[in-house]
Amino acid sequence: MKDKFYGWWITFAAFCTFGLSTGLPYYNMPFFYDYYEKSFGWARPDITFGFPLAALLTLWVGPMLVHRFSPRLMILGGTFLTFLAFVGFSRMTGDLWMYNACWFIYVVGYIFSGPIAHQVIISNWFRRSRGSAMGITYVGVGVIGSLGSFLVKPLAESYGFQNALLYVGILVVVCAWPFAIFLLKDRPSDIGQHPDGEAASAEEVKQPPREFGFLVGKPAFWLLLVGSMCSIGAIGSINQHMKLVFKDQGFTDQSTLNTMWQAANVLILWSSIAGRLAVGWMADRFSRKAVMLATYALVAATIPLMLLVRPGSEWSLYAFALLFGFGMGADYMLIPLMAADQFGVNTLARAMAIILPTDTIGQTWFPFAVARLRQAWGSYDDALMVVFALAAVGAVAIALLPKNGGTDETKQVPGGAVGARS
Repeated sequence: MKDKFYGWWITFAAFCTFGLSTGLPYYNMPFFYDYYEKSFGWARPDITFGFPLAALLTLWVGPMLVHRFSPRLMILGGTFLTFLAFVGFSRMTGDLWMYNACWFIYVVGYIFSGPIAHQVIISNWFRRSRGSAMGITYVGVGVIGSLGSFLVKPLAESYGFQNALLYVGILVVVCAWPFAIFLLKDRPSDIGQHPDGEAASAEEVKQPPREFGFLVGKPAFWLLLVGSMCSIGAIGSINQHMKLVFKDQGFTDQSTLNTMWQAANVLILWSSIAGRLAVGWMADRFSRKAVMLATYALVAATIPLMLLVRPGSEWSLYAFALLFGFGMGADYMLIPLMAADQFGVNTLARAMAIILPTDTIGQTWFPFAVARLRQAWGSYDDALMVVFALAAVGAVAIALLPKNGGTDETKQVPGGAVGARS
């Protein structure tokens, strides 16, 4: 194991665990929203309120707990919590308190086993090829999330939506644990290796993580936090409301609506794979700030396209899904790369322990606000223009980021691999 670089096996394992812990549950939960509306009589603001409420109540989890535990342990614990949440979702009888409690359990599981743990593992194993490795890891979210889209539709139609929810939860924990237990390693030093499989360099000199006070005192931290929160909030609004938008725009038959959602979700996730691979490659070779700004602008530009998706104009679905998916895939992946550039890889866990919960606030509260706006205005037309404006604010914040990270760590990368690109 010491003779051959193990990092690409780490990338493969992270591809699988990230897809199972995040892609499968998150991208397929909105499929069930119209079932909740029809079966329990819940209003759309009620359906979309559980996620943001849980995100607000778990804000303390990231800063207080994430940096204290091994990423592998967080993946094991987080996927088990996701399983428990979906067991709860599958047993609901119409009580909103139970629905909201299940969301709380799910969000804690997401914080533990979602982006942060995988970002830290990949950042520990790679320096020179970090963008490519991160891109491959994030591809797992799209691949496994899209496979879930092929799964939930036939399961719900054949066995009922509640049994489908149960099967999703079982798949998460049963499939993710073997990879986390037997393949994942937190850092190359655990098995006597170095990042990228190369000899130790000046960059690898151990530096203690920066304190939270260092982060909050840097304007770049606030720009990255606001920019990512706005863009992720816009993406979350589209993901959470897409099926309901299609329903309002004329796809009222349940089977047709399910098919349209499945087609759009699969195209989005497949396109996100191309976005992650392409942008991961570009992030290792070009200015990460310029790449990030371009993807944020793309997400904003594609939002109005969803309003064109109506019976008889299905072409607009393909245009929207392909462009939106490409930008969405790149957006999520670039945040930890930019954070590592700006604040150093040893401080990445602490930076993301604040950024991820605030991004989750945007990812959950903005969709709830959209549900309220749709209820007040009677349609999604103006509500989605608010989402467009939000995404534009995110792009402006990224445009204002400083050109280079200011930490010694980011300036020590041989050949200018990391610190020279921001």
